[in-house]
Amino acid sequence: MDKMKQTLLEGARELDIPLPEETADTLCAFAASMLRQNQVMNLTAITEPEKVARLHLLDSLTVTKALEPGKKTLIDVGCGAGFPGVPLAAACKDLEVTLLDSLGKRVKWLEETLPSLGIRGTCVNARAEDYAAQRRERYDYATSRAVARLNILLELTAPFVKVGGAVLAMKGAAAEEELAEAASAMKKLGLKLEKVLEFPIEDTHHRVLILRKIAPTPKQYPRRYAKIKQSPL
Repeated sequence: MDKMKQTLLEGARELDIPLPEETADTLCAFAASMLRQNQVMNLTAITEPEKVARLHLLDSLTVTKALEPGKKTLIDVGCGAGFPGVPLAAACKDLEVTLLDSLGKRVKWLEETLPSLGIRGTCVNARAEDYAAQRRERYDYATSRAVARLNILLELTAPFVKVGGAVLAMKGAAAEEELAEAASAMKKLGLKLEKVLEFPIEDTHHRVLILRKIAPTPKQYPRRYAKIKQSPL
């Protein structure tokens, strides 16, 4: 835990991300809980404390650089073990976070774990394309990490976002290639690339793509996931 916390605090300073020690303690406690649960449930392939700090916690916190001040709502689509949504909920007290995942046992673990750490978040077990029908254009932000290529991911996230809000897509080295591939999807879904934030973490550059919602997403999207995957926009 000490190595994890030290790595987290040093990395936050290097990336100019404000991180009070109390929040770092909460994040490390969450990560420790994840590593314990990982022994009985497949949550992460990353288990070394320093790598957990950099590749899960710090990587998630880079999204804070894309958030505007004030009370906002965010949905983490396909949250998995809770990244980036849980670190964002812990670090941003004005942010109302919904954690969405299709795997029930992951959602149940998050529901049990977060209250014990004092982290606020709404945990939802549903497929993105089903939940979008209930919560269409209700959020200021939708984010996602390691779920799908951008042209597929945008159809799963854009319908949740209000006009004026943004999809915050977390990408790595292939970001530019995926942006070019997703040009048609952005146009059809009412999105426009506003900015690409870049962060050096480990030996690579992690990116947060800020895609502003400039028009409502047409009602026919999202389609069923099999159709999205078979025929991306």
